[in-house]
Amino acid sequence: MSNNISKCKITVLKRTINRDLAEEYLKGGGDLCECEVLSDGQEIIVEDPFSMPEGFCSWAWGDIRGDVMSIATGSSLPWMKSKGTMITGCTDYFRPVIFKLERMEE
Repeated sequence: MSNNISKCKITVLKRTINRDLAEEYLKGGGDLCECEVLSDGQEIIVEDPFSMPEGFCSWAWGDIRGDVMSIATGSSLPWMKSKGTMITGCTDYFRPVIFKLERMEE
């Protein structure tokens, strides 16, 4: 991997559920549960931001991979308290997952 690309740590901050939306719009929506692929507090180290980590949700990866690449290649957001950190999430509007991304500089 290039010296310009760092590892990135993904932390699952929380899995949420919008039960009101699920009950109104989904068949069997009252039976919906939080994301079953990931767990609150789970940490995943991304060695190669071009590849989805093994066991990661492909839908969530599709939503956050651009953010992972941004952090891994040196971006920082001026409104964040910590340099090289970003909060992002998957766009499952019924049961979204919120992630923290952190650049791991060596």
